[in-house]
Amino acid sequence: MKIDNASKADYPALIEIWESSVRATHHFLPEENIKTLKPLILEHYFDAVDLRVAKNKPDNIVGFIGVADQNIEMLFISPNYHNRGIGSLLLKNAIQYQSAIKVDVNEQNPDAIGFYLHQGFEIVNRSPLDDQGNPFPLLHMELSNIRG
Repeated sequence: MKIDNASKADYPALIEIWESSVRATHHFLPEENIKTLKPLILEHYFDAVDLRVAKNKPDNIVGFIGVADQNIEMLFISPNYHNRGIGSLLLKNAIQYQSAIKVDVNEQNPDAIGFYLHQGFEIVNRSPLDDQGNPFPLLHMELSNIRG
């Protein structure tokens, strides 16, 4: 597995991974929200983060992570590659090379919460709404070793 910087040429593959992963893991998210988010991610959010990709072959992206201001803004793995250590690899790379120390996780996504807890994050706060103002509570998490 190789971690590379993403390029705009990777965006079509990344948005496919995002959508398939969201549909496999974010069962609480209505179809309308997915349709609204998809163009925003493709046209704005990818450009707003330091984006890295995981490749299992030179031309096959299987996951990605985006970091901004020490916050993991996105971490998505192709459903065909879930539970193979790719998320852990991307996360460790982001902590080491992108200064990632925080993440917001949907409260209705217990697998993601468990993943971050297992990786050394702890819940430090909660918001009743997501960043778009929707009623999908967020848990704010930070690496436990940075809090002393």
